[in-house]
Amino acid sequence: MGTCREPEPSQIFLPGPIIVGAGPSGLAVAACLSNRGVPSVILERTDCLASLWQKRTYDRLKLHLPKHFCELPLMPFPKNFPKYPSKQQFISYVESYAARFNIKPVFNQTVEKAEFDDVSGLWNVKTQDVVYTSTWLVVATGENAEPVFPNIPGLKKFTGPVVHTSAYKSGSVFANRKVLVVGCGNSGMEVSLDLCRYNALPHMVVRNSVHVLPRDFFGLSTFGIAMTLLKWFPLKLVDNVLLLLANSTLGNTDHLGLRRPKTGPIELKNVTGKTPVLDVGAISLIRAGQIRVTQAVKEITRNGAKFLNGQEIEFDSIILATGYKSNVPDWLKVLQSIY
Repeated sequence: MGTCREPEPSQIFLPGPIIVGAGPSGLAVAACLSNRGVPSVILERTDCLASLWQKRTYDRLKLHLPKHFCELPLMPFPKNFPKYPSKQQFISYVESYAARFNIKPVFNQTVEKAEFDDVSGLWNVKTQDVVYTSTWLVVATGENAEPVFPNIPGLKKFTGPVVHTSAYKSGSVFANRKVLVVGCGNSGMEVSLDLCRYNALPHMVVRNSVHVLPRDFFGLSTFGIAMTLLKWFPLKLVDNVLLLLANSTLGNTDHLGLRRPKTGPIELKNVTGKTPVLDVGAISLIRAGQIRVTQAVKEITRNGAKFLNGQEIEFDSIILATGYKSNVPDWLKVLQSIY
């Protein structure tokens, strides 16, 4: 008897670009192409638009930047939306955007490999059951495709719940618990803030220096102030202005265990990609002792954690606010010859 062979995936040639990812960027590209009469096909690995927002964000999330900085091309946010739209408002905006431009992604298509064929001059994009072929490929999967799980010694020993922020929805399930929050970026700060709403006691791990800026200054968006100043002044001067605003509003965060980097916030973002934290209330709770700031973790124990300063604390739960990473290197096979 012969061995059974898996059937070859069917092949579909597309006259327009293949767009990988049905998040805001992918939808924006498809809308702009459609506006110029260019057809495209979006491949999306999940079953919905903007899956990061719909499936991997906490309930209290709002846009960190004013809506006019976040609107997609050709369609502004509704006028009745607040300055910082909520998670549900942003999702409804994205869904209305797709409907307006008649964008219909092919859902449940996980790209396994995308490779350029030198001979034909075409891209072959293989999913689990189809090979899509086109002259053009647009990668719109963003920087937040996969959650990052840190390699902390002893983490598997811990007997309580361990949750990445991609699975965190609300602090209600952690009510009255002592929680170790690993990470002090925007997610770590906001999760800690959310936990306090339910009388939990978060201990936030701060391993490295971090810039914390007020989200607003006298009703004006800090980001908006920075973008306006950068049109007229050098980056280092703008960074100094932002730090002056931060110190006058938030005070010296070094005393709270939040050391500022020596490099300014915008320069640091440009050089390393590390985004400053925009404070929406966490700093005041840190000052009040409702959010505790801790040093780096040495190891996790069965019932808590040991820290580099020798301190040992018991915890009921651990939340990993350790961010995300791109998955593009896993499937995009780029040949040097196309550069």
